Amino acid sequence: MEFSVSLSKLVNDLGLEVVYTPCDVDKIRITSADVNRPGLLLAGYHEYFDPTRIQICGKVEMSFLEALPENERRSRIHTLFATKPVAVAVSRSLYIYDSMLEFATQYGVPVLSAAESTSRLTSDIISILGVELAPRVTRHGVLVEVYGEGILILGESGVGKSETAVELVKRGHRLIADDAVELRRVSNRTIVGTAPENIRHFIELRGIGIINVARVFGSGAVKASERVDLVVELQPWDKTKNYSRTGLESETIELLGLEVPYTVVPVHPGRNLAVILETAAICNRQKKMGYNAAEELMAKLGLENDISE
Repeated sequence: MEFSVSLSKLVNDLGLEVVYTPCDVDKIRITSADVNRPGLLLAGYHEYFDPTRIQICGKVEMSFLEALPENERRSRIHTLFATKPVAVAVSRSLYIYDSMLEFATQYGVPVLSAAESTSRLTSDIISILGVELAPRVTRHGVLVEVYGEGILILGESGVGKSETAVELVKRGHRLIADDAVELRRVSNRTIVGTAPENIRHFIELRGIGIINVARVFGSGAVKASERVDLVVELQPWDKTKNYSRTGLESETIELLGLEVPYTVVPVHPGRNLAVILETAAICNRQKKMGYNAAEELMAKLGLENDISE
């Protein structure tokens, strides 16, 4: 599925000046998460130019145009705008030639101006587009931040996901999403989860109803988004099933093409799930730092070879 974001998102978040726009910037949709500097196009190389990318003109491009005779400069600028790029942004508040506005009007190309340096502007635009246009999927579950680790809690309806999340919030941790978690692959290593805006900060407790976590526990009890570091699936206790008891096995689950650490926690009366998830978060962080308690124990028992085998 192809996603899009309005140009107004960039304008508002980055404080860009709209020098010219053919229509309301909210109606202009960006579909490419990449940006481009059109120096090669201005120099005469037209291959592989992608007009769906935002074109950023910095000091190099504008200095190149300034050094050209007026007729040649006008021709090169016409070549750029004739491709009908989705938008052209000029950094460092550099002077925008009248011919740029002329051809922008002719071809309906928005022109933006930014005070930031070219590198900073490029980085900021890529950062926003990387999140807004990232591949995504919505999963039924709960996302919480525990000791800085993002834990996605999965499980059947009624298994206790929301109740566990409330207990974690009471213990000082933070809720990101309940019931519907929107997951976005923002890079080749990171998946970020958030809540749909219309249900953000709300949680359902059977027997109590809907509560606003930010209102009940304070604004420090919620967070807008968090990366997914661990997936925990809550399952009703099944005495015929063998559950991991040492933690030597490293299981993963695939989310949006990435492998994320995964574990199953059996639910049984008397088990404090909040404490178990706190421990799981700490253990997951230790493993990322290269420490595994089970491996240390096996080494002390002289069973290192059994681990490798």
